[in-house]
Amino acid sequence: MRYSLLPWLALAAPSLAAPTLSQTTVKASTGYYSGNINATYTNVREFLNIPYGQTTAGKNRFMPPIKVPMSSNSFDATQYAKACPQYVSAVPAIWNKEVPQYLQYWGNDELDAGESAVFTSEDCLSLAIWTPANATSASGLPVAMFMTGGGFQTNGILVPGQLPPHWVELSQKHIVVTINYRMNIMGFPNAAGVYEQNLGILDQRMSLEWVRDNIAYFGGDPSRIMIWGQSAGASSIDIHNYAYWEDPIAHAFFAESGSVLAFPISQYDVDHTNFTTVAKAVGCDSTDAEQELECMQQVDYNDIINFMGHHQDNATLVKADADQPRLSFSAIPDERIVFSNYTARYQSGMVTKAPMIYGNTANEGAAFQPFPVDDPLSGINQTAADQSTIGIMCCAAESSTLRDSIGLTTYRYQYAGNWTNQDPLPWMGAFHSSDLVMWFGSYPEGEGAPTKLEGQASATMGELLLSFVTDPYNGPEALGWPAFDPTARDGGTMLRFGADGKTVQKVAANDVQAVCTDPSASYDHSP
Repeated sequence: MRYSLLPWLALAAPSLAAPTLSQTTVKASTGYYSGNINATYTNVREFLNIPYGQTTAGKNRFMPPIKVPMSSNSFDATQYAKACPQYVSAVPAIWNKEVPQYLQYWGNDELDAGESAVFTSEDCLSLAIWTPANATSASGLPVAMFMTGGGFQTNGILVPGQLPPHWVELSQKHIVVTINYRMNIMGFPNAAGVYEQNLGILDQRMSLEWVRDNIAYFGGDPSRIMIWGQSAGASSIDIHNYAYWEDPIAHAFFAESGSVLAFPISQYDVDHTNFTTVAKAVGCDSTDAEQELECMQQVDYNDIINFMGHHQDNATLVKADADQPRLSFSAIPDERIVFSNYTARYQSGMVTKAPMIYGNTANEGAAFQPFPVDDPLSGINQTAADQSTIGIMCCAAESSTLRDSIGLTTYRYQYAGNWTNQDPLPWMGAFHSSDLVMWFGSYPEGEGAPTKLEGQASATMGELLLSFVTDPYNGPEALGWPAFDPTARDGGTMLRFGADGKTVQKVAANDVQAVCTDPSASYDHSP
């Protein structure tokens, strides 16, 4: 079902001089880019479509990304790029039933679930940039670079809850970049005829290299880039943490509800049967890996995406059907980009030495339970939801302990906000993704006006994150967010946002994640 872009909460912003036309056109190494002044936040300049990679169609399909060339041509960056190929699932979930602001936006026309999404393209390797309107090449502002989640299956730049102009308007002290990257079978094919399987991660790295080389033209400081992701995006930036440990580019990392330790990396399709299943279904039945690949590079990508999506939906909706195994296309260990033993990487010191944030929501698992279509108010299996939450949380706890063992700076938080305008069903609570709109300041008005506490919590979170982007070693400490010490008597100090009528409070890790070390401990999903 389609939906309209949700209205953003407008707060008073600093009054600055009006930008000149030249400030909305920027020369970078790959061309001149003309952007907009945001229609709602007029102290924010935006460049919504800057390609960092060439088309991935034809012979480039299932291949590593190719950089866009150096250029002095002019490009229109006033409209969002098309999203990378993806499927609109028909499986009922909180996302498509209650909170579509966390999904890729497709426009105002009706779009049925269960089909390849329109407004997608294989020429999708693009990024978007938001800066203060009067930023210049001399500004030297820190940069928050965001990589979307979506299970490595869906989403992109144009996700309403992940648009940052409100946050940039309030701070006037930083730049935000978000990116498209290939997902599902297009980004993680696991095909016998392909050498590099983790193409989506290579896309991300190429986009980061473009930002390093060009963000100064837009007013950014290439030595102060924080890479940040949520869910699959969090796992992605954690992958970067190890894959590029000798040259991370980023000076800070933020993994929101995800880590590499949460990956089922020991369970993947070693015989490449998933890719072959799709290939046979679209007319590319060959026992020769190269011929299979060449055929798959010529098929209409919508046919590929539609078969994969329908097959996955059927396997989910008819779980007992042994003839409909769920096809899986995600990051897999290749021992170059993704590794099968991350503990060993820590022990060998092969991990980025930059500071990191690991965060979780208090009721992550509510988003993963079967949606009660017949009676949405009836609730879900909360015990199963808690197990999902505990799994995600304990992976963050383990990562934090491993980091501490080699002296790396880590910050931890739990988001526990539960707001009527954000959580329309009483059992949702602080579900997986619900902290996104608080970091971005993009929470919707929805049913019921945002509360004063909600706005204060979002502003506090934004200020703390900006302190980390600016100076990840000292910034959070200066604002009262101590580095996490898992060896402390209380298990370390975390911040908790949005609970108990408070914007933020310090809590002992033992009170949050005792279940990670003591199976008999209880877990409270609504602190």
